[in-house]
Amino acid sequence: MPSPPPSPSPERTRLAATLRELKDRTGLSLAGLAERTTYSKSSWDRYLNGKALPPRQAVQELCALAREPEGRCLALWEIAESEWSLRAADAPSTTTPPPPRPPPPVEDTRTRTDTGHRRTTIRAALVSACAAMAGIVAAAVLLPGPDNNEPQTSSSPASAPASPAAARCRGAACEGQDPWNMNCGSPPETLLEHRTATGAWMSVRYDKQCGASWARTWHTSVGDRIEVTAGGATYSAEIKDDIDAKNYVYTAMTATRPGTTVRVCFEPATNGERECVDSRVP
Repeated sequence: MPSPPPSPSPERTRLAATLRELKDRTGLSLAGLAERTTYSKSSWDRYLNGKALPPRQAVQELCALAREPEGRCLALWEIAESEWSLRAADAPSTTTPPPPRPPPPVEDTRTRTDTGHRRTTIRAALVSACAAMAGIVAAAVLLPGPDNNEPQTSSSPASAPASPAAARCRGAACEGQDPWNMNCGSPPETLLEHRTATGAWMSVRYDKQCGASWARTWHTSVGDRIEVTAGGATYSAEIKDDIDAKNYVYTAMTATRPGTTVRVCFEPATNGERECVDSRVP
């Protein structure tokens, strides 16, 4: 007998529960969602029950219909998508099994910079996302398909689906700014991921629309520190407490252009040496 499908991860379950709340707020049925978005009735059934990870655009369209600022939902989606990617990367092969890799943090709650004047939560990101959303547009009417996650258009006239919130800075204007508050993660590219000797992870993130990069770290310990520089100012973030240690922590942004070398350094609080790695903006 075939083995049963794997149960949804906690990250995907949390995202699905949030999307169900938004659906209930709209008052729409699954068929109604299919009519007003670019995804079919069967696709929404899988997304809302945690059977499949929805595309980023599906999350944005549902937020638009529910008049919900998309920042928190996109943060939950990013965590679930990262978890899914890690599971795929860690799947056993018929040759040499990959080294074990820990899952990402459960919830992305804070951003800290060394200026000490900002401690950003996902709810703060919601406020900025709300300010950036210009309005809600109707989506193309679709014919629902049984097993297809792709848009299925009909000949009925309809307007374009909702688009992501526009970036609030570009280039030098993003220097030292918070990536979430400036809508610079829609979505960002991961230029590099590196596991340190202590088991903590660090990555370089880049947003082409904003023309800026920043560093992210997770699986850390209190007192750890991460820094990012692209040849100019250095921006850092420190793991202040246990909440930080269990979540993603970001630095502020540094303006970068294609070809720029971005250096990220991790300095453990104890029992370890400073590690630095470089990445180049494509």
